[in-house]
Amino acid sequence: MTRARGFSLVEVMLATVLLATGIGLAFATFANATQATERAEAMAQRQERLRAVQAFLRRQVEGTLPLPYEFVDATGEATVFECDGRVLRLVSTMPGYLSRGGPQLQTFELVRGESGLRLQFTHQLLTPDGALDPEREPEVLLDGIAEARFEVRTLDDDGEPGPWVDDWPNSDQIPRLVRLKLRMRDPRSQWPDLVAAPRLAQASLASSRNPERL
Repeated sequence: MTRARGFSLVEVMLATVLLATGIGLAFATFANATQATERAEAMAQRQERLRAVQAFLRRQVEGTLPLPYEFVDATGEATVFECDGRVLRLVSTMPGYLSRGGPQLQTFELVRGESGLRLQFTHQLLTPDGALDPEREPEVLLDGIAEARFEVRTLDDDGEPGPWVDDWPNSDQIPRLVRLKLRMRDPRSQWPDLVAAPRLAQASLASSRNPERL
C-alpha cells in the first residue's frame, strides 16, 4: 500500500513566501490606486475652486455700480472704482446667500502669504454715510499664487481700445474691461486670464463727461 507523500518544510516555507509576496503586491497596488484617486480628487477640487473664484469675481465686476464710496476733500471728486495692480475696489451687490441686500464696497486684494500670494476678499455695506466696518475677517479666495496682477482697459479719445494698465487714474469712472492675470505655483492648476466687462461702464463714462446729468 502506497502512503500519500506530504509537503516538506521547504515547500511550505516557499508557499508562505509566495503568498506573502502576493499579498504585499496586492496591498501596494491598492495603496497606489488609493493615492492616485486622492490626487485626482484633490486636483478636481483645486480646479473647481478656480472656476468658482473666476465665476464669483466675474459676477461682481460685471455688476459694478457707479456709486461713490468716498470723496476727495479738496475737490469733491467722487471715487467709484480703484485699481493699482494689487488691489481692486468697486461697489457691487452681493449674492443674497452671502450677505445682506444693498450695495457693498468690495475689495479684492493680492497679499503675500506663507505659500506665495493669496487673493483675499472683503465686503462692507455701503450707506449714505459711507461704508460700514466689515462684518467678518477677509476671506481667502485663492492661495498658492506665484504671480498675479489686476489690469483695466478703456477706450482712448478716438474711441479705440486703449492699452491694459495696472494703475487706473480715473477713479471717478468705471473702466470698460477688467482683467486678472494670474499664475499658480502648482503648474497643474491652470487659471485662464479672467476678462470681465462692467455693464454700467458706458453710463459711468458718459456721466463723468457730462456732470450736469448727475
